Amino acid sequence: MPKLSQRSILVFWTPLAATWVMMATEGPFIAAIIARLPDPRFNLAAHGVAFALAVLIEAPVMMLMSAATALVRDRTSYLRLRTFSRGLALATTGLLVVLLLPPVYDFLTVTVMGLPSEVADLTHGALWFFLPWPGAIAYRRFLQGVLIRSGQTRLVAYGTVIRLFGMVAGALFGFLVLDIPGAWVGALSLASGVTSEALAARYMAAPTVRSLLAGERETAGREMPYREIAAFYFPLALTSMIGLAVHPMLTFFMGRSVSPLESLAVFPVVHALSFFFRSLGLAYQDASIALMGERFEQLPDLRRFATGLGLASSAGLAIVAFTPLSHVYFSTISGLSAELTAFALIPARLIVPLPALSVLLALQRAILVEGRRTQFITVASAIEVGTVAATFVALGWGFGLIGATAAFASFLGGRLASTTYLFFGCLGVLNEAVAGPGVEPAEG
Repeated sequence: MPKLSQRSILVFWTPLAATWVMMATEGPFIAAIIARLPDPRFNLAAHGVAFALAVLIEAPVMMLMSAATALVRDRTSYLRLRTFSRGLALATTGLLVVLLLPPVYDFLTVTVMGLPSEVADLTHGALWFFLPWPGAIAYRRFLQGVLIRSGQTRLVAYGTVIRLFGMVAGALFGFLVLDIPGAWVGALSLASGVTSEALAARYMAAPTVRSLLAGERETAGREMPYREIAAFYFPLALTSMIGLAVHPMLTFFMGRSVSPLESLAVFPVVHALSFFFRSLGLAYQDASIALMGERFEQLPDLRRFATGLGLASSAGLAIVAFTPLSHVYFSTISGLSAELTAFALIPARLIVPLPALSVLLALQRAILVEGRRTQFITVASAIEVGTVAATFVALGWGFGLIGATAAFASFLGGRLASTTYLFFGCLGVLNEAVAGPGVEPAEG
């Protein structure tokens, strides 16, 4: 395989980064709309809770893009993973329907999470608008992985542009035509966006799919049975489920900490700012999987690119968090009051290292996916969630920190713990690869 240049990595990664950055604008966009509608505190809090639950439910399908990028190489692998992804889509949609049943919902949100009744009622309505969410995401992430594997990363970015238009249309329809609460407008907007992107992905991936079905693409060498697909994928799915549990877990903790309503209101706003810069690293995982090489030939070049990317993304967040731009973002763009802006500043400054850690995590996961050692990723996610929980209990309930501050400090501590663990897992995989072509990585 020819040596990668930094420019070729940039060209391959940039459309994927643009995709994630455009998705990262969703949070500030939705929060800015809700903050300007009636009862912004209750609706911002309800939107944060509904989004956290919707994301947790779709967690099993989140890694379909990485799985398709790594596994779909011919007709058989495409058909098998397509059937697999459809099953996941049906299962996650069914789970959301079960959650919406009043006895189940009331037990979770009122008894377990302890949400105020106003927030719980708004959240329930918002979740109905999220019904298309898990199925649409499963469908488009699978097809986007197929596109990435074939080198058509620009088409993935085009789909996200369509998603943004769909989001804006959904928000305007909810606000101007339906006249519904802000939390419901946010859910309708997000659901409209992902549905639009799924339809666009089906159209744009059609030529690639036809060539796969006609047997015109590379062959995988042997058929991969469903048992092996499950062994490869379920650690990744479990990783998403564990990792995405952080958001609802922190929501639960903040609801029982100092300044609960204010913390719940600013959490999605600060999280959206963080996600904007972390999205650059999230895009790097699938790019690295596609470019790594079967024996990690391109890792030195990918590592060098990751170093610059991590430093640049954390520097960008620092510029916003530590300068007057913070007030521009929180007060002017997001529409927070002066009181809520004050609650948001310290958490935003605490998490400046997170974007760089996200780039590191993306590269580590790419190494482990390519080495078929996905179980390390699952264990790392469990370590991260455990660290987040323990840190919040110590800071939020032990030392009495404001809920939002304790939440983001815990998030940072958890990410540091998981990347430290993965460092040693990656060393093992790379040592096996160096041992020679006769050493095959274990399945996992």
